[in-house]
Amino acid sequence: MIFRQLFDSQSSTYTYLLGDEASGEAIIIDPVFEQVRREVALIEELGLRLVASLETHVHADHVTGAWLLKEKLGSRIALSDRSGAQGADLYLTHGARVTFGQKYVEARATPGHTNGCMTFVLDDQSAAFTGDALLIRGCGRTDFQQGSAVSLFHSVREQIFSLPPSCMIYPAHDYGGSTASSVAEEVAHNPRLGAQIREEDFRGYMENLGLPYPKLMDIAVPANLKCGRPDVLAATEADWGPVHTTYAGVPEIAPQWVDENRLGLCVVDVRELYEFHGELGHVGGAQLIPLGELSRRFGEIGRAKPVVVVCRSGARSARATLFLRQQGFDRVANVTGGMLRWRAQHLAVE
Repeated sequence: MIFRQLFDSQSSTYTYLLGDEASGEAIIIDPVFEQVRREVALIEELGLRLVASLETHVHADHVTGAWLLKEKLGSRIALSDRSGAQGADLYLTHGARVTFGQKYVEARATPGHTNGCMTFVLDDQSAAFTGDALLIRGCGRTDFQQGSAVSLFHSVREQIFSLPPSCMIYPAHDYGGSTASSVAEEVAHNPRLGAQIREEDFRGYMENLGLPYPKLMDIAVPANLKCGRPDVLAATEADWGPVHTTYAGVPEIAPQWVDENRLGLCVVDVRELYEFHGELGHVGGAQLIPLGELSRRFGEIGRAKPVVVVCRSGARSARATLFLRQQGFDRVANVTGGMLRWRAQHLAVE
């Protein structure tokens, strides 16, 4: 079997690609909207045919790439019949199987984090893709989206910990750098759900987490209830660089690529003057036009080269990017993460 574990750094999401070598059929679990271009490239390079994208649950921290993958590759969308989502091709019940070639995964209902959570277990029970129901040394929160600590406790104990001890655990997220665990490890060492933890202990733990809601929840949940179908369809992919379009419709490009191709780009910095010369520095050769002045100064920007827009975090430059598109700049993109990410990646500044 072909197996790839992919990572989205923005949401700390793991996406899993599973392929049957004999037939070339594949499934993908928890794809991320902004990473679809990467996923399509990998699937095509490996010579696979994607038959389905599976969602472990309706996510609150990122938008799924399921709809985009269906548009690009013709794959079906599959998720729980208790998810409340519209637009899927397969609504899975407990015990349902999704096949790819001679392989399949079994869908096990594991509600608690959300009402429609599912764990996908490989046919030989060597691996389980647990979504947020069971994380490495943790679990998903239970304080929104029909969450229930009691339901999650029983879901994990009855549907996941009942698997063979050697069964590998692959979660939807990890925030500390771990990539996998096993049933035996989590039974022995999970501080929330391990074998020595009682239901009342777990319930008390979960009711006092005190976590803020996910930053993208108001965008991600409504989008994922439509399987990731955007309200406004993205423009044709750029032919001048590896531009990806966010769910909000903002074309973005990675700082590393911008740094490597600066001579062929027009870099526009939309921060204020004091920021431009401040502690974060600025991209060499960048043109400073503060966002508040852009509406009357955009004519100063050359159109001979693709335009990339940067600010401190990527927020102001996203607004500027959309404005420039409205003004007829068809080769324009926002620098993902702004100067904060630029400096975090140790790229050159002035």
